[in-house]
Amino acid sequence: MLKPDDIKDFTLITPTADVSIPTHGGRAKCLQRLVRLDMPVPRTVALSFDAVHRIAEGERPDTPRLLSAFGRTPLVSVRPSSADPDWGGPGAILNIGMNDTLCAEMGKRIGKAAAEFIYLKFIMAFAMEVARLDPEPFEEAVEEEGENALRSVLAIYQDEADEPFPQDPARQLSEVLRSMARAWEGVSARLLRQARGAPVDAGLGLVVQEMVHGIGPNESGSGVMRMIDIVTGEKQVTGRYKHKRPGKGQGGLDRQIMYLAEDPRGPSMQSVAPEVFAQLETVALRCRERLREEMEIKFTVTEGELHVLDATRVMRSARADVRVAVSLAEDGIISTREALLRVEPQSLTELMHTQVDPEAKRDVILKGIAASPGGATGQLVFSSQAAQLSASHEIPCILVRQETTPEDIRGMHAAHGIITERGGMTSHAAVIARGLGLPCIVGAIGLRVSRRKKQITTPDGRVFKEGDLVTVDGSAGEALAGAVPMLEPALDRPFRTLLGWADEVRDIGIRANADTPDDARMAHAFAADGIGLCRTEHMFFEPARLITMREMIFTDSATDRRAALDRLLPMQRADFVELFRIMAGLPVCIRLFDPPLHEFLPKDREGLMGLAESLDLPVSDVTRRVEALSEFNPMLGMRGVRLGVTVPEIYDMQVRAIFEATVEASQQAGATVVPEVMIPLVSAKREVELVKARIDSVAAAVRIETGKALDYRLGVMVETPRAALRAGEIAAHASFLSFGTNDLTQMTYGLSRDDAGRFMGTYVSNKVFHEDPFHTLDKEGVGELLHIGAERGRDTLPEVVLSVCGEHGGDPDTIAFCREASFDYVSCSPFRVPVARLAAAHLALGPAKAYESED
Repeated sequence: MLKPDDIKDFTLITPTADVSIPTHGGRAKCLQRLVRLDMPVPRTVALSFDAVHRIAEGERPDTPRLLSAFGRTPLVSVRPSSADPDWGGPGAILNIGMNDTLCAEMGKRIGKAAAEFIYLKFIMAFAMEVARLDPEPFEEAVEEEGENALRSVLAIYQDEADEPFPQDPARQLSEVLRSMARAWEGVSARLLRQARGAPVDAGLGLVVQEMVHGIGPNESGSGVMRMIDIVTGEKQVTGRYKHKRPGKGQGGLDRQIMYLAEDPRGPSMQSVAPEVFAQLETVALRCRERLREEMEIKFTVTEGELHVLDATRVMRSARADVRVAVSLAEDGIISTREALLRVEPQSLTELMHTQVDPEAKRDVILKGIAASPGGATGQLVFSSQAAQLSASHEIPCILVRQETTPEDIRGMHAAHGIITERGGMTSHAAVIARGLGLPCIVGAIGLRVSRRKKQITTPDGRVFKEGDLVTVDGSAGEALAGAVPMLEPALDRPFRTLLGWADEVRDIGIRANADTPDDARMAHAFAADGIGLCRTEHMFFEPARLITMREMIFTDSATDRRAALDRLLPMQRADFVELFRIMAGLPVCIRLFDPPLHEFLPKDREGLMGLAESLDLPVSDVTRRVEALSEFNPMLGMRGVRLGVTVPEIYDMQVRAIFEATVEASQQAGATVVPEVMIPLVSAKREVELVKARIDSVAAAVRIETGKALDYRLGVMVETPRAALRAGEIAAHASFLSFGTNDLTQMTYGLSRDDAGRFMGTYVSNKVFHEDPFHTLDKEGVGELLHIGAERGRDTLPEVVLSVCGEHGGDPDTIAFCREASFDYVSCSPFRVPVARLAAAHLALGPAKAYESED
């Protein structure tokens, strides 16, 4: 008889056996913990990683000795036991040991039909999973013969395998162990688990457990129990109980599927077997307390006796993960530190957005880059105007464009989701959608958009026209035909509690990129530490402001330009007052005007005609002026600080609006507001000197006019390689340096972020780049520029504040980089703030160690 630990490779699981996750896997260790908790676990033997590996290489296991642990007529199952269940593994094989003799003996206890059905299912599993025989003749025999199929299946096995079905349990087990070991070692299985994060040398353990069928004339059955709802995480008994007894049903058994707890919808285990249910509930609650996790209990009941076959972590949604972690911590079962480390930061995106129900039927019409998470259903529209009209009638819509421009901002605000034919992770559509919290797909593969016909043609040739209903799944990067069921956001108490714990331990600031009062309210709701980037140009796309802006652009006279800017001044000032009020004393960093002026001008004939009417000019004059203002390469043209130097009236108006708003907001709040003013696209010290002189002059004028003291901090947006290299001399004139990694990546690589999506997949697959540099910060190239800029800036001004305000700011890897480089904060879109807060907490707590349940 096998004894505990008497053979290294085969370990009988007892409370004191030498079993561990690194040597035998998680399932084996969990079963030992159940044994230690005096759970009614059937006898189980564990095989080590090393033993399974040697079996895969051809070593024959001593299965007769192993089976000696299970008595004279052993009947067992074999299940995989890897270090991490997410790595997958071969499927379980049940009823090993079943043969002609045992089938006859079992028939006397549970009925001939039931025993033969169990035997038949084992032969089928063995033939297909172990002997690797063609399943078709077996399936046809079962279909044709029905209850008389056993003899036919045995005959087919002999024909297909050129030998009778093995009757020796030891041989059966040996073949099963070899098959499962080799399946784990196979190339495809190895590649699959490596894709799931498993190391190359990940091992597999196996557990051999006594079969307990849960069949009998009295209370018998099998099932699974969970104590939570797997979607919401709320406390609720869920699962099923399959009541089984000999009868005239399929396989000689009468089966009845029951609820576990009492339920008005049908019979329950609690009502028919209250004592067993109470025992099972005690098992589940004890597992939660002692194993420090919500467990799914797999069990059988035989003649009223409960057997616990296995307990595994409940597979659940991200929102359930958060609720469970917080609940366990609040009940004192785990620490708040462990609760934080149990929730993956990126999983929080599922809680902050409406999501497509994972159980919903999906008719995928196109795929692209998942640029902004969430789900939304709406009617297709093909212009910003159509989106706004749809919103005015309270009809949800999905805005489809070849690519978006700043002119589409109003339509994007009105839409419920966005699809573009072109673009990448940092294209205009992607950046704005993430800021607005809209689901967005960019770079849709094979999509053809016809704005003239107001229709799209999908890769499979289907045509969808304006008004057709489509669902955008921004989390998966897929669009679906029609309406699909949704799951609502879960910004509930557990979500807020978890992030409150994160804020107590993180050691880097998390600000939000917020361009409008609505964005600021969202940033404040997500508990950002302030606004790290307010892109003021987005304030000019309101229809009334856009007309005035275009008048300012079209004039050649400085006097007329100032007149137009004077009309924009109170609008900007009101926006800034509102931003300061919403953020309630938190820092607000305002970037001065950045884009080239031509972005505010219309591009189609309809827009040109409208502009000609508003300016009372011929269309031909307007067209010529628009063409004259266009640039061959706008990204590298007259934008950012270059506008501030060549058309200084624009920055004069903006900083006056900021300072007048500062005085007004300080009076309203009864506390001093100190704005942060940021100059974009700097590449030379002299640019900063020129702009700073005019800003100081405006500040002095506002002080004199209002009779109020005001202060401000001047900073530079480092987004050109030269600015990073010359950060030392630039820092002499700035109190902060904020690295704009979107443009810095573009200029470092010489790539257009809007066009790179066309070939980026090929580059990454060919390992030209490790990852899309617009998605994950390039630590070697762009990261080195950040290091150089930070080091040189602090050499000149040790107290200079350093930050990253590009889209990379919400990426956990970028946050780790910034912490190591001693940056003060990162800034990201409002909807990425919670992810960044939790990621920062993970980093502050140190490497996330795999938590183990208590022994």
